[in-house]
Amino acid sequence: MKKLALLATALAMVSGSALAADLHVKAVKAPPPAFDPWDIAFGAGITNDYIFRGITQSNHKPSVNAYFEPRFNVTKDLQLYVGLGAASISFPNRAAAEVDAYGGVRYTIGAFAFDVGAWGYLYPGGTCQYGAVNAFNGGTTDAAGVPLSAECLQNALVNGNVLKKDVSFFEVYGKVNYTFNDNFSLGGNIYYTPSFLNSGAEGTYASIVGKAIAPSAWFGASGIGMYVSGEFGRQWLGTSDSFYGTAVFPNGINYADYNTWNIGIGFTYKVFTLDFRYSDTNLSKGDCNAFTSDFSARGNINGTNQGTFLTPINPSGVGSNWCGAAGIVKLSADLTAMTNLK
Repeated sequence: MKKLALLATALAMVSGSALAADLHVKAVKAPPPAFDPWDIAFGAGITNDYIFRGITQSNHKPSVNAYFEPRFNVTKDLQLYVGLGAASISFPNRAAAEVDAYGGVRYTIGAFAFDVGAWGYLYPGGTCQYGAVNAFNGGTTDAAGVPLSAECLQNALVNGNVLKKDVSFFEVYGKVNYTFNDNFSLGGNIYYTPSFLNSGAEGTYASIVGKAIAPSAWFGASGIGMYVSGEFGRQWLGTSDSFYGTAVFPNGINYADYNTWNIGIGFTYKVFTLDFRYSDTNLSKGDCNAFTSDFSARGNINGTNQGTFLTPINPSGVGSNWCGAAGIVKLSADLTAMTNLK
């Protein structure tokens, strides 16, 4: 009995010590993982056609782009960012390039991701295109009697369209995206500017976007990924200032609102993406011309095809193909310093 009592006492002491050790370990929290708040995203791309909201910015010609985006992660769910980008374009005023400057805040909560910010579209190097033949009141003013500069009067597009020297503008935006699982997400965007392309016309753009990512098992260990994505949006536009006015609408024209949509398939490999996409709008050729001032628009030059593309805001009857159906192929590379340069 004495031996049994001693054995029980020893076991109690050992188990008590083990329990105490367990309690001590559980009371100490594991150190948080290392957190580096700074990161930089950057990349570049080339495409056969730079399309923005259904309208070509490169006259249906190839375009290259690049961007640089420093980021600061306040927490794992809250990120501040600024960015600078550039793209080659072909505008009627012969602007040298599109330069983008932007910044905002991204916040993630559960399956929702939010993004709010402001975006500036800068178009340096432009030349005013108006022409004395288009001018009113003795060839010195626009339709509302506002004087035109010497540069505006000296330069003219062959088809009679007009465009300001500087069409730079800015937008504020908000985005939300919901990730259902590793393979599917759905989101919405809204943008607003008080003067789209510095035309004096307000602009609001809203869209819904969706993306489906193929299961990784489809391509095995190759490292290749695939997705299908699409967007449907509507651009609301207000009335321009008098620079774009006509004899019927001397104080400015009310641009046509329009719908735009795109759908495509993409393939990814490491930092590279190859995207094939179809884009279109419901803008008529006449309303497209009035909005874009397309320098390549045709249909009524020298009186031929009189009124073919005539609309209330496009009295010249010239028609533009810049807003129609387009096929887009884009190859891009996107990297982040924390992921790709370590």
